[in-house]
Amino acid sequence: LKVLSHIDSILRSPRAPPLIFRPSKGPVQNYIKENGQACGFEHLPLTIEMWADQLIALKDLHRSLRKLSLELLPWNTKDPQDNRESLRVEDLQLIVDAILEELEHKEKSSQTQSLQTLSAIVSHFQKLFDVNSLSGVYPRMNEVYTKLGEMTNAMRNLHELLELDSSAPPTVVVDTVGKLCDIVNKNVTEQVQQLLGTQDIHSIINKLEEHECFFPPFQALIQDLLCLLEISNVDDILPAVQNLK
Repeated sequence: LKVLSHIDSILRSPRAPPLIFRPSKGPVQNYIKENGQACGFEHLPLTIEMWADQLIALKDLHRSLRKLSLELLPWNTKDPQDNRESLRVEDLQLIVDAILEELEHKEKSSQTQSLQTLSAIVSHFQKLFDVNSLSGVYPRMNEVYTKLGEMTNAMRNLHELLELDSSAPPTVVVDTVGKLCDIVNKNVTEQVQQLLGTQDIHSIINKLEEHECFFPPFQALIQDLLCLLEISNVDDILPAVQNLK
């Protein structure tokens, strides 16, 4: 009976959870207080069992938080509660607070580091593309993007025209274009040689010099004939001369 009175005083205290003590609505079944009034402790065994389960779960939660703490705070290996049989919510709260503090510190550090990284990237872009002010970064980015698109399209077209694989590097494209130009130049030289009837460059030069010596007097003669015969077309010279016979 004294124990029940002690339990009753604890459960009626302001710190006791309100769901533990419920006054009995029917006749007293199990316990009688000293003053003869009924006590609502019929559900107390279930509540105590729930508390026992929660205490066990508290230890499991403590172990999980310790594992998490060792992952995030590997340097903090000392835990004053490891050797204690009983655990309190305050013990777990200390671990959680330490983890949250470290996460907040890392977040602030990463934000500062990100700003430094972004500043370095912008400065590097300004040096690479000769941009003097921050206001000129975006226009130069657009210009670089446009030029890059043009070059990409040009390289794609060259790959298709030269029948090269799309993975061929620009050096291969340049070499192929150079070889193609050599072939074209060689064909032009051969055609000029065939036209002038010679295979020697010195002979071509002599032919041109002979042309320069012959053509001006010949042109002057033709002009005189056109004036004398009073005609304007070279094709009419021969018929006009034949009529003079």
